Amino acid sequence: MTRPIPRIAWLQLAANIILFGLSWPIIKIGLEASTPLWFAAARATLSATTAFILLACLGRLAWPHRADWPIVLSVGALQLSCFFAFSNLGLQSLPAGRSSVLAYTATLWVVPLSLMVGEKVGWRAVAGVLLGLAGIVVLVEPLRFDWNDRTIIWGHVWLLLAGFTWAIAIVHIRRHRWKLAPLDALPWQMSVATVLLWALALIAEPAGHLELDSKELWMSLLYIGAFAGPIATWAAVSVGRALPPVVGSMGMLGVPLLSIASSVVLLGETITMPLAIGTALVIAGIAIVIRDRSRD
Repeated sequence: MTRPIPRIAWLQLAANIILFGLSWPIIKIGLEASTPLWFAAARATLSATTAFILLACLGRLAWPHRADWPIVLSVGALQLSCFFAFSNLGLQSLPAGRSSVLAYTATLWVVPLSLMVGEKVGWRAVAGVLLGLAGIVVLVEPLRFDWNDRTIIWGHVWLLLAGFTWAIAIVHIRRHRWKLAPLDALPWQMSVATVLLWALALIAEPAGHLELDSKELWMSLLYIGAFAGPIATWAAVSVGRALPPVVGSMGMLGVPLLSIASSVVLLGETITMPLAIGTALVIAGIAIVIRDRSRD
């Protein structure tokens, strides 16, 4: 007999979608008063602090097992440091709605990475990737693209790299044998990201800044760094344990959709035909990949 899914799990999934979905336009607002890498480093700092406090209050703060340090370092470096940095660099020059869809392509990149590590991949997953790639092409609009504008070109590249580095972390997470619970590893992963991002910010953006007298900056940092990031991550771990993987993964497809909608409301962005069609193709491709991978 199938175990009934508790109502709290659905509420946590909804919270996850809302918190992450609102993040993109709010980060875009924060970037008006900061440079991308400095904002990423400040976000990681607040998230690490909040995660340590949260785990201490729950009585779960513990030093990672030696076997968990590889995953702490890879998630801290790839899923957090690289994703924060690359997504901010892309978001600086592109609309928040489009940015969220391009960065959310991580599930598509998992398929070729899985093939590279010798995992079995079904033809449906390959078809999903091709459909998603078609969606990316529609989003980029190559026939109307200004190929002389390097800022816009690199904006798209950074966001796709954000999704790709996240995908590498996903593959490692899936193959890792955990000793420490994923939630308990969060403060240490955020600490790794904090150190790496401040080093990167000081080296790559020596003239970078945070306008500390800006209300918009603090609103954005406190939301994403001290609230949405840690809380949504905790909710994601809980959802992963309470819901079937395919249900949770499909539910999270609401994140880019809400990002687009909230960008319209908060930033005045418009929903163009390429954005609507491209997003539909990307999400359909991801959904096919999720369904195929759920059979493994």
